[in-house]
Amino acid sequence: MKESRDELRSATLSQRRMLAPADWLAWSRSIQASAMELPHYRAAQSIALYHPVQNEVDTRAILHHALASGKRVYYPKLDPKGSGDFARVIAETDLVTGRFGIFEPVGTELITPADRDGMTVFVPGVSFDRRGNRLGRGGGWYDRVLGEWGDRGIFIGLAYEFQLVDSLPSESWDRRVHFIVTEKNLIDCNAPH
Repeated sequence: MKESRDELRSATLSQRRMLAPADWLAWSRSIQASAMELPHYRAAQSIALYHPVQNEVDTRAILHHALASGKRVYYPKLDPKGSGDFARVIAETDLVTGRFGIFEPVGTELITPADRDGMTVFVPGVSFDRRGNRLGRGGGWYDRVLGEWGDRGIFIGLAYEFQLVDSLPSESWDRRVHFIVTEKNLIDCNAPH
């Protein structure tokens, strides 16, 4: 199973790296527009985002809309050991390059249990299947952090259509997403397939 996960990760990351800038921009805009129409996002008082790397779906339009709408916005903030939590962002300028080359919040206001209730969490991934299984970059950070949340929050994967696969091998610690938004589809992962 590990080999198939590693092979899929490598192939999908290669395809994502080769995305033309015009496609990345157009598809990211479409995905974000659809994501912002979701009732879960509209109703959420707090959201969590990620800063894209290596042609991941962009999230800046969601960030700007959420801040303008008065939502509390959080991004991953890693500690020197590679663990961490989500920290609040008040403005886009609160994001600076972290030690892994990924933008992180400069602030230290961490997410509270109250913020997690009803929160919408936008989750990156390398591949997804329609049941909500997710293949990440291999470090397991999102699985660990979201695993601590239990049933709190709604997890939404943002991905390009080519990142969807029929079936994804999963491990006991993998956290599923509830929805996946692509440039062509909105997938309810809890619906019968």
